[in-house]
Amino acid sequence: MTTLSITEASRSGLSALVAAAEEGHDTALSRHGKVVAEVVSAREIAQLRQDRETLRDAALVMARFATDSGVRTTLDQAMEFFNLDRAELEAENAEEAKTEDS
Repeated sequence: MTTLSITEASRSGLSALVAAAEEGHDTALSRHGKVVAEVVSAREIAQLRQDRETLRDAALVMARFATDSGVRTTLDQAMEFFNLDRAELEAENAEEAKTEDS
C-alpha cells in the first residue's frame, strides 16, 4: 500500500488515485504523518462490508451458543409469567387491529 500526504495526493490528482484503486493498489492518505483515510476499490469495500456482516452474524451465534441454557419457554408459560391470558391478548390484538384500520 502506498501512503501519500494529502498534499501529495492532491497533486497526483483524484483520477490517478481512483485508477490505482481500480487496479487493486490501495492508497493511504496521511495528515501530519497520521493515516486519516484510504482510497480503495469499490470491490474491496463491498468485500469488507460483507465480511463485517459475516463476523457480526458469527458473533451473535457464538453469544447465543455461550448463553443458551437449553431451557425453552412456551407461550403459555410466558403469558402466565406476565399475568396474561389468551382472551386478554386476543382482545388487545383485536383492538389494535381496529385502531390501525381506522
